Amino acid sequence: MVQFDFWGWLILAVALIAIEVLAPSSFFLWMGIAAALVGGILFLIPGLDWPYQIALFALLSVVTVFIGRRVFRPQRQETDHPTLNQRGAQYIGRHFTLEEPIVNGVGWLRVGDSRWRALGTDMPAGTVVQVVSVDSTNLVVEAAQAATARGKTV
Repeated sequence: MVQFDFWGWLILAVALIAIEVLAPSSFFLWMGIAAALVGGILFLIPGLDWPYQIALFALLSVVTVFIGRRVFRPQRQETDHPTLNQRGAQYIGRHFTLEEPIVNGVGWLRVGDSRWRALGTDMPAGTVVQVVSVDSTNLVVEAAQAATARGKTV
């Protein structure tokens, strides 16, 4: 039967880390570290049978992947522009004039050089509305006086 000595585990560790370098996934790195740990343990305990080596490698792989994911998980960065690249969200609280009436809950308003679909209660064209939220690519609006009366101004 083929015996895997500690050199075999260290070679496997280098191979797994090389795979991580070539195809970054932050998964093979931790398995490579587990293989290196098994190689180190096998150096200290040379007579460890291969089923125990495999079991130890599997256990250490799970543990190192778990620890690696917890320690190196992506951190959310705080920003002073939370609505950056959320164009519709940038309009929440702002007032605009309806370009076309809202009929059956759908109308249109112009914001700069863009035309947005407005969702809300039926209102005639020319009504000043306030954007209260965004639904996908639609601006949800209310009549400006009603929104102001309920304290939805920003």
